Amino acid sequence: MTDLIDSAERARSESTHPRVSDMNASLQKDLDLAISAARKGSEAVQSWIGHLQGADFKGEVDPVTEADRESEALIIAAISAACPDDSILAEESGGDPIGGERTWIIDPLDGTVNFLHGVPHVGVSVALYEHGLPRVGVVVDVFRDEIFTAAAGTGVRCNGQPIAVSDQTDLGAALVATGFPYDRRDLAASYAGILGEMLSQVQGIRRMGTASLDLAWVACGRYDGFWELKLAPWDVAAGILLIREAGGQTTDLAGEPARPGDPAVVASNQALGNTFRERVAAAVTAAGVAAVPPPGT
Repeated sequence: MTDLIDSAERARSESTHPRVSDMNASLQKDLDLAISAARKGSEAVQSWIGHLQGADFKGEVDPVTEADRESEALIIAAISAACPDDSILAEESGGDPIGGERTWIIDPLDGTVNFLHGVPHVGVSVALYEHGLPRVGVVVDVFRDEIFTAAAGTGVRCNGQPIAVSDQTDLGAALVATGFPYDRRDLAASYAGILGEMLSQVQGIRRMGTASLDLAWVACGRYDGFWELKLAPWDVAAGILLIREAGGQTTDLAGEPARPGDPAVVASNQALGNTFRERVAAAVTAAGVAAVPPPGT
């Protein structure tokens, strides 16, 4: 029975991100594991729909639920069983810093506030970084049953179909997304100032509350760009690779390649890249919000 279950899981993983000629066996194994673990987390989150009994709070507006904890436990168990020597950094249980030989970065339920309020827009994100560089990334849209998958150098797919960033070249016609950090009650006026400045320069702005899906939607061309300040490593680890493999760019405010844990992330297609980033950086500077470039190491 176990063999049958394992075979079914492998088949589902392969149908989501088909094997390609330039993906070696080791990379394929890591991607299959990320897909399987993320699916387990997504199924755990789904099981809590309609059954959640409140939440604890890590901060004034930062909740954590039993759905977060159960999803994370299942993802960690799956990865630890397959790769016991790998490091893990997860939202609820913490873990090892990024930069070691192999580090899995996990967001077990991105969009917890949405989930608590019954808003059907949450994600599960699993990424593997090797020596500080993204190797595989998976984001599951729990309610839409979409899974975004990428392995370094092999492209990106949504439900098995290749995707790419948009071809938008006009910032004034662009649809972009953003989010607000957890200190938004203290800095509400500053963040509103950034939002207002950017709103005057694009066609529209969406704030959906799930950064992993915002990045996935840039990767598939639904959004033309995204920016946010003070995101955690698990919010962006998979999305950085999705966008890179989709032909886009993710940077900090200074234009350096984005890394999980950077104080600001700006993502877009290549055509809008520098212009969009410069406008965001100018708006952040004008608002007086601290967002320093990443360290050199």
